[in-house]
Amino acid sequence: MSSLRKPLSALPLAVLLAAAAALTSCAPQDAKSDTAASGGAGGCAPGALATRTAGTLTVGTDKPAYDPWFSEDKPENGKGFESAVAYAVAAKLGYPKEKVTWVVAPFGKATTPGAKDFDFDINQVSISAERKQAVDFSSGYYDVRQAVIALKNSKAAGARSIADLKGAKLGAQVGTTSLDVVTGTIKPSTQPAVFDSNDLAKAALKNGQVEALVVDLPTAFYITGAEVTDAQVVGQFEGAPQGGSQGEQFGLVLDRGSKLTGCVTQAVDALRADGTLAGLEKQWLSDAVAAPVLK
Repeated sequence: MSSLRKPLSALPLAVLLAAAAALTSCAPQDAKSDTAASGGAGGCAPGALATRTAGTLTVGTDKPAYDPWFSEDKPENGKGFESAVAYAVAAKLGYPKEKVTWVVAPFGKATTPGAKDFDFDINQVSISAERKQAVDFSSGYYDVRQAVIALKNSKAAGARSIADLKGAKLGAQVGTTSLDVVTGTIKPSTQPAVFDSNDLAKAALKNGQVEALVVDLPTAFYITGAEVTDAQVVGQFEGAPQGGSQGEQFGLVLDRGSKLTGCVTQAVDALRADGTLAGLEKQWLSDAVAAPVLK
């Protein structure tokens, strides 16, 4: 006995609607939907994120951990701007201080491709299109400017413009936007010195191996106020490195494609909106108003 297939028009409306719903549920989600799923309210249940270790949030930063971002080289003590920000983000995500674990994550390794041993990293890492090819970023938690410091008795200390620095022997830490400013904004006539850490850069300044260093502005104030007191802040640069259209911001670093990126960004945005970030900045970072802008 042969069977005849009914035309679609003859099927009950309820059956058609059920079939359409089933097809929709199987369709691939676009990037926006994926982000919403991982970062939406339902996917950010407090204290229950898909972290590396269940029930614990693992945060990375470099060692040594410099002032004023941290204090006493102890990220876990909650002192210093970035330590305080990390714990504030953790609290927003539902992880109290006792549920936060710190690991050492060298600056260069944190921003290169490869699996990470942290849930997020906080280490004065500027958000850039190039770095986004290798890692994810949260939204910015700090708007930063770069600055020049020089020994008070040096010629560079008298610089009043970018042009005044072109003949100086300059230095900066490797892989940083500070170095980008040296090579892309100042464009000195002599090859800049590149250092693996700010400690080595400060030693070179003290020893006269370089005339001036480029570092972020809060670090510049800390170095000249507490570490190299015969140096001074010469000035700061406006805008983004190498003439970018966006101002420079530090962001939390996550593994590429991390399921936590949306939730961490929500936490940072909430801390900015409720004034927490501004309060921590005022508490831990030097006032940059007094530094002249170099043009």
